Amino acid sequence: MSTVETKPLIKLKAVTIISNTEISYNVFVLSFKRDFVFRAGQVLGLAMNPSDDARLYSIASGENDENVNILYNIKPGGKLTPNLAILKSGDTLWISVPFGTYEGSSEPAYWIAAGTGIAPFISMCRSGMGGNKILLHGGRTLDSFYFSDELSRDFGSRYARCCSQQEGEGVYHGRVTQYLEDAEDLPMDQKYYLCGSAEMVVECREILISKGIPFSKIVAEIYF
Repeated sequence: MSTVETKPLIKLKAVTIISNTEISYNVFVLSFKRDFVFRAGQVLGLAMNPSDDARLYSIASGENDENVNILYNIKPGGKLTPNLAILKSGDTLWISVPFGTYEGSSEPAYWIAAGTGIAPFISMCRSGMGGNKILLHGGRTLDSFYFSDELSRDFGSRYARCCSQQEGEGVYHGRVTQYLEDAEDLPMDQKYYLCGSAEMVVECREILISKGIPFSKIVAEIYF
């Protein structure tokens, strides 16, 4: 999941790829050994070469996990992802230190994601922050709910999949924005974490505000 935060002006370092697995059509989880400390929700800059401009991706693994996972999908004509997709075990990737202020907490909250925007919430969940959260995940097709087995087990009825183009058992048929429109009695004292495209974030934020959620309670991360 690539984000639009400004990357830090730091030198990139080389890491060795452990695996690069296609988990859905053109969607991959890339892994390498963790040798740094990070906070769930933070991002890394990734590049194929040390002189390249780094592209930013949310970490999709727990703070204490042995390996770092990066969830990404191939962007046709993209500057990085088509090359990322051909990496294999033993290949070299260049990364930045982790950074960013989009961080989880132990407080009750709503986590609202679209597509690969689920990545920071995977990190937060695997870091022990999911027990009192409501998780909404929007996707176009039924195969776009990445890590759904894990999330269904961990969240149960607190996990809603919102599918805009297909119907399925236990799946809300419609966009995540429509789910929020239909929702009643959204708590005013909790935070709402949004992660997705600029369009999704803006639409969700407007809906939440229209329902009385204070702007200060909405925390957003935009990817592209």
